[in-house]
Amino acid sequence: MSSISADATTQDEALNPYVWRIAPVVVLGTIMSILDTTIVNVALDTLGRELHAGLSSIQWVVTGYMLSLAAVIPISGWAARRFGAKYVWLFSVLMFTLGSMLCGIATSTTELIVFRVLQGVGGGMIMPVGQMMMASAAGPKNMGKITAITGVPAMLAPILGPTIGGAILQVTTWRWIFFVNVPIGVIAIVAGLRVIHRSQRTRTEPLDYVGLVLMALGMPLLTYGLAEIGTVGTFASARVIVPVVAGLALIAAFIWHALGARRPLLQLHLYRRPTFSTASLAMFLVGAAMFGSMILFPLYWQQIRHQSVIDTGLLSAPQGIGMALVMPFAGKLTDRHGGGALALMGVILTTVFTLPLALVGAHTAIPYLMAMMFLRGIGIAFSFVPTMTAAFASLKHSEISDATPQLNVLQRVGGSIGTAILAVVLQRTAGHAHTLAQAAAGFGTAFWWALGMTAFAVIPCVLLLISERRIRRSGQADMEHVALDAGAVAEALA
Repeated sequence: MSSISADATTQDEALNPYVWRIAPVVVLGTIMSILDTTIVNVALDTLGRELHAGLSSIQWVVTGYMLSLAAVIPISGWAARRFGAKYVWLFSVLMFTLGSMLCGIATSTTELIVFRVLQGVGGGMIMPVGQMMMASAAGPKNMGKITAITGVPAMLAPILGPTIGGAILQVTTWRWIFFVNVPIGVIAIVAGLRVIHRSQRTRTEPLDYVGLVLMALGMPLLTYGLAEIGTVGTFASARVIVPVVAGLALIAAFIWHALGARRPLLQLHLYRRPTFSTASLAMFLVGAAMFGSMILFPLYWQQIRHQSVIDTGLLSAPQGIGMALVMPFAGKLTDRHGGGALALMGVILTTVFTLPLALVGAHTAIPYLMAMMFLRGIGIAFSFVPTMTAAFASLKHSEISDATPQLNVLQRVGGSIGTAILAVVLQRTAGHAHTLAQAAAGFGTAFWWALGMTAFAVIPCVLLLISERRIRRSGQADMEHVALDAGAVAEALA
């Protein structure tokens, strides 16, 4: 272990009092933005019914938000250095709050989707910029504590999001799912103005505007084309072919541009490393299966089992509970044994415990389904943590800051594509069912697709394990895990 890492683990320096003053403000903003990734899932049935939209259209309320998050994550570090972290954070919270208010007053599906994208533009920078401020104030020797503080919202969101969403829908209208963010956002802005110190601006490289435009247009067009299959019912329609081809062309143009640019938006040369590329592919596939299935659970409970919205929120929580309980344990095991073997185990567990969901019926025992969701959450935790650690462990210290946003973007893009695909499958199966049993079978078909996404991730995980063992035998790499290197984590956040 490096000297920095050794110091970080052997010294227990007290946190600067300033850190404790800004921590509640940063965490408040982070909770607000992350919860909105999951809080809306439980409202999709209500939104579709009241806005007279099918699932293939209303799923864009989720997909559009995740895509806009992915689009701004790569520029968050550049913006914080260029304009000052305090002002970028305040602007992000303001954008998120304004987007939330506009979502609450939306009168159509189109308006709601547009305002969700605006909300996501703000929400995408709240967490990374908040982490940067915390890391800068605490210093590298306290990064373990800072990671624990800022990581709490990410662990709680899959549990609290559906539950809070269900409680709000139980007592009021869907509009308050968004309005509830407004007073919280105002409090965060006022508190931020009072307690967050002005941060110093630094000279930055010019922003890769070309890459930003190509990525911000290419991914939504591709996802839109895939989602249109659920509306038109065929791959052969121009409404599918045109956006898919245009999206793929723009993504190809982005890759060509990024490989030749001096300072591209995303450093694609990192994917030349086998360990990083295979870990990234596994994260993409697991993200697609995880986020995509998050829209299936609430819809099943409401449409097939006729549960109330509050019960739907509670019944959708077991997967998040399994993830939250196991993530710290998965991190410790990864530090000891490496990422490849554990990632493979996690993907296999996720696949195995998705199988009972693919066989779901109209009267499957609820405790049994909750147990399977809980165990599936454990598998997801053992998939994500080791793959991310393995991806970082394959890089040079100087490459961590470039890899961090790319891995986050992959998760969101995978989640948005997975959501779109599973929404299409569900629309084409359960949406045209004539009996409750047929509708339940439609949900089973959608879960079969989720199972396929996860099962396909076994391939990159096997390759990841082989790559790690080859590196160990050759002795060409230092197999320290970045999760333990406080200096590397500090650099990644800052």
